Amino acid sequence: MAILLKNGLVYQEGEFINEDVLTSGSNIQAIGLDLPEEGAEVYDLKGKLLAHGLVDIHEHYREPGFTYKETIKTGSEAAARGGFTMVCTMPNVDPVPDDLETFEKQVALNEANSCVHLKQYGAITEDLTSDRVVDMAALKEAGAFAFSNDGHGIQQAGTMYEAMQEAAKVGLAICEHIQDDSLYHHGVMNAGKKAKELGLPGILGVSESAQLARDLVLAQATGVHYHACHVSTKESVELIRIAKEYGINVTAEAAPHHLLLSEEEIDGNNGYYKMNPPLRSKEDQFALIEGMLDGTIDLIATDHAPHSREEKAGDMRKAAFGIIGNETAFACLYTKFVKSGQMDLSLLLDLMSYQPAKLFGLDHAEKLAEEDYLSKGVNTPFTGQEVYGMTALTFVSGKLVYKSKHFAD
Repeated sequence: MAILLKNGLVYQEGEFINEDVLTSGSNIQAIGLDLPEEGAEVYDLKGKLLAHGLVDIHEHYREPGFTYKETIKTGSEAAARGGFTMVCTMPNVDPVPDDLETFEKQVALNEANSCVHLKQYGAITEDLTSDRVVDMAALKEAGAFAFSNDGHGIQQAGTMYEAMQEAAKVGLAICEHIQDDSLYHHGVMNAGKKAKELGLPGILGVSESAQLARDLVLAQATGVHYHACHVSTKESVELIRIAKEYGINVTAEAAPHHLLLSEEEIDGNNGYYKMNPPLRSKEDQFALIEGMLDGTIDLIATDHAPHSREEKAGDMRKAAFGIIGNETAFACLYTKFVKSGQMDLSLLLDLMSYQPAKLFGLDHAEKLAEEDYLSKGVNTPFTGQEVYGMTALTFVSGKLVYKSKHFAD
């Protein structure tokens, strides 16, 4: 059936225009004013933003193996609520999709259960922790989007060099969780003022930047597309800036929580604030924001990482690493940066959008509440905040996959 989206603020080619959009299936049939309603399912957007669907290249759906945390169904429904129409999922599930048979089963599981377009990462090495590089050509043939061991930094330079060579041969990116375990020291938060105040073990910022420096040199040597996941320190931002000046094929992402929060906002020994990499200093946060605004940071990715309430409760020493984010990312960033005038809406959309236009509404404040989350996880400190920009409608290939309870307001 055709769908007519009336009275939208249409974003295309960097401009916002008040227009209607007529779609049929996955195709846009017409854009203009006073388009005919006959035979179409009509949605009056009442001035809401009509823009490209968001794309998140970094999420964790926990299926198979950990479905008490999240499933493909609940994770993709949460993504749709956040305005994401394409999501790329990490391979830290059980079994790890590190060989052809397991990868093909994972893809079939994704396709059977996701309500959004879903791309699957292949592992870089077997079991995510070994030094045996996977058959990247076979996994690419089966549909691998890129390769990552997210959650585990590759410790041996020789292993990373071999992986980069193989990824370069097949033309796919290495997306690295940047962490030198010899500098990690089993910390639970940033090694800074707050860790000392709370008496908690800290994670050194150099555990990220030192390994990033190694990887950038290897990326230059191999020519691979190297993507730095969830960058968190000012040193890392500067290293990426310099690497780009030298022509190294590097891109980088920042996570919403690192842009929105620093260690100073941690309200005690609270497991909801435990994530890896951790919330860093104000100086690190400001460097990330500057990098986002000047183009050093190429995109925003949520690192949506759901856990059960029990796994996030209490002492940070025992709580699991991770924070959910796909339902709230756009709204929190819009509220913080666009509403305050620090960033143009067009830039935020550019940082979070990579595909044909989809829908999300921006016209009123909404309080983030646990009972509204579609994810199984509720582990985020943003609950209770009033935000602007929560998604009203999400369409994938012409199918309505999410509708906000506030849409009719």
